[in-house]
Amino acid sequence: MSTLIESEEHKALRSAVAALGRRYGREYLTRTVAEGRPLTELWADAGKLGYLGVSLPEAYGGGGGGIAELSIVLEELGAAGSPLLMLVVSPAICGTVISRFGTDAQKRQWLPGIADGTRLMAFGITEPDAGSNSHRITTTARRDGTDWLLTGRKVFISGVDMADAVLIVGRTEDARTGRLKPCLFIVPTDAEGFQKRPIDMELSAAEKQFELVLDDVRLPAEALVGDEDAGLLQLFAGLNPERIMTAAFAIGMGRYALGKAIEYARDRTVWKAPIGAHQAIAHPLAQAHIDLELARLMMQKAAHLYDAGDDMGAGEAANMAKYAAGEACVRAVDQAVHTLGGNGLTREYGLASLITAARVARIAPVSREMILNYVSHQSLGLPKSY
Repeated sequence: MSTLIESEEHKALRSAVAALGRRYGREYLTRTVAEGRPLTELWADAGKLGYLGVSLPEAYGGGGGGIAELSIVLEELGAAGSPLLMLVVSPAICGTVISRFGTDAQKRQWLPGIADGTRLMAFGITEPDAGSNSHRITTTARRDGTDWLLTGRKVFISGVDMADAVLIVGRTEDARTGRLKPCLFIVPTDAEGFQKRPIDMELSAAEKQFELVLDDVRLPAEALVGDEDAGLLQLFAGLNPERIMTAAFAIGMGRYALGKAIEYARDRTVWKAPIGAHQAIAHPLAQAHIDLELARLMMQKAAHLYDAGDDMGAGEAANMAKYAAGEACVRAVDQAVHTLGGNGLTREYGLASLITAARVARIAPVSREMILNYVSHQSLGLPKSY
């Protein structure tokens, strides 16, 4: 299938998810954030309709599609003003890793619930002292008989209060070399020694951020996901979808802001014509639209490569898509707020909160500078600076 022209099935999915998004909209998100609770109703409806599980295997209750389909779901919910951040985490990262590398028992235990929204899994990789350098992760797992004991700290972990478990990136000692290697563990949030602390964020979002402390958390052997010696392969099986889905999140947000600005520019009349008739207003909005469309093309390419099994090609494209979408989102939101002038900063129009939210797409899950590093040495063959 061409990545340039959407199939009729994808168009139908887009239309159906957009209709769900409109039933909830920005007012629903704003209200739930003010009440300090998660987007439970929208999450449940999206699960019942099969949208949360579109990328997961049919054998475990999913739709049998891929990240291409899941990115459409997130983009359209975002364009309606009510994106679900945990779509990036639970089905895209955790669901993908478990469906690709998990045991049959792990798949049976987790995938049906992730697909229908009745179970949710968070993802823990970032650490206070590691930042973007996953090689400095200090959360370690050591064997104790057939069990594992997991110790360490994680930070900026989304949605832990809603999650049944967290897929934790830790490190184990290689028996041959003694060096530490990455491994993935399913850690129940009610495990003894598992502590979570909310982080006080300026960002207004339904999904809260947490710091985790793991103090000799005892895990059975079956908590390990996949092969102990294939850590990086398994890790990037989750990180590439994460980048693609972050692009979808950003594109959806940018489209929402742009839509509000276009609506305002069509109606708002200061002199003799609507302000949208003036090129100083119209051209930046047109440019923002072009940037978002270009970012979506790269996102579709990345999703296509990933779903086709080209992990190397998907890695490059997913990083580029996330970079392009983050930049396009920030510019679209900035231009939307500027188009509304003072009204762009009021609660009535609800755009000002997106200024902070749009920055997330530049920062997480990997900064734009680290993506430029990746492209510099992976795509262009330039020497590494770190």
